[in-house]
Amino acid sequence: MRNLWIFLSRYNAFFFFIIFFTIGIILAIRNNAYQRSTVFNSTNEVVGTAYKRLNVIKRYLNLGQVNDSLATENALLKTQLMAVLNADSTKLIKVKDSINQVQYTLIAAKVIKNSVTLTNNIITINKGLKDGIEKEMAVISPGKGVVGFVQNVSENFATIRPLLNQETFISVVLKKDNAFGSLVWGDNNFDYRKALVKEIPNHYKVNVGDTIVTSGSSGFPRGIEVGKVTKTGVSTGDNFMTLEISLFNNFSTLQYVYVVKDKLANEIKALQQEVKR
Repeated sequence: MRNLWIFLSRYNAFFFFIIFFTIGIILAIRNNAYQRSTVFNSTNEVVGTAYKRLNVIKRYLNLGQVNDSLATENALLKTQLMAVLNADSTKLIKVKDSINQVQYTLIAAKVIKNSVTLTNNIITINKGLKDGIEKEMAVISPGKGVVGFVQNVSENFATIRPLLNQETFISVVLKKDNAFGSLVWGDNNFDYRKALVKEIPNHYKVNVGDTIVTSGSSGFPRGIEVGKVTKTGVSTGDNFMTLEISLFNNFSTLQYVYVVKDKLANEIKALQQEVKR
């Protein structure tokens, strides 16, 4: 103990320098947007490379399940979306809308880091700026279900703010009658298999087993199936009700995602900004 005290006393200036230097860096990052953005992008690049290498073994262990998922997705795309030009997961997949104009381009990416046990989970993928990924792009899964939104992007990697994040809100509708609601997560004991749909008007008749789909806003194509209603008696005490749903998407085994590039996104965003003025 005496030797430790002597050591600390002899090199106290060095330790104080390290402490104050660290505090200075933290304050600079927290209070300056440019430095904060630079650190986030650099961190994405370094951490993304590390996770990519560590994730190789995990991908091989789940190869059978991944192949099954990709085969199911290819069948789904070919039978339900006849406008798909190429279903190869390593290439761009173009989806035509009802008037034969290409509105959505799906960019396939591999998940190299994922979590489902936090209150604000984050997903890291192996595609970035050079692949056409931009902030706030919508992200969907190969099978049924939505994933979330692109949060930060570096040259080769990107992070996603998934549905399993308290800051994520997605506009959805009841498939059978188009009643609009808002899909949220975190108010159901943070169960990665379930979510809540809020703000459904009370006069709509909702049954257990009804399907919830995307409404077509926020960059998501309309009609993507999200989940099935498991509980209808979650009342808010006003003119709206809250539904509990079971998610189609299994976030704990997520290996691939599609980032949705919406050609009309900028036009819609500009129009919405005009309305807010």
